[in-house]
Amino acid sequence: MAKSSALDTLIELAQRETDDAAKRLGAALKAVEEAEAKLQMLHGYRDDYAKRFEQAQMAGMTPMAHRNFVAFVDKLENAINGQREVIKHAEYKSGIEKTAWQTSERKRLSYRTLNERATAEALRIENKRDQKAMDEHAARQAHFKR
Repeated sequence: MAKSSALDTLIELAQRETDDAAKRLGAALKAVEEAEAKLQMLHGYRDDYAKRFEQAQMAGMTPMAHRNFVAFVDKLENAINGQREVIKHAEYKSGIEKTAWQTSERKRLSYRTLNERATAEALRIENKRDQKAMDEHAARQAHFKR
């Protein structure tokens, strides 16, 4: 019974580890989602600004306004490139967290399998012992009936 208790403890610890890894994975995936949403927002800003830039060019604009538009578009492009790097990093981290979760889940399942095998073996031994006792009892009954 001590083995079962030790395995139960290991299973419980592995379950906690798996739960923690799942929480970290969830947070990492959420970070990827948020980073991608921010990138889409930046693309939207850039596209809107590009349309306004075209409209301003058609209406005529001063060289200073032209420079300001171009400078701002460059800043948006830099922000977009920076956000792409943020996404890469978030995806990398989510990959690491996914691997950690898979590892802890495999460990938990391994302990559970060991526990199931130990339980099955204990049941087999108990059934064998019961069968032996029943056979001995039947043999004694048969012996006494003679």
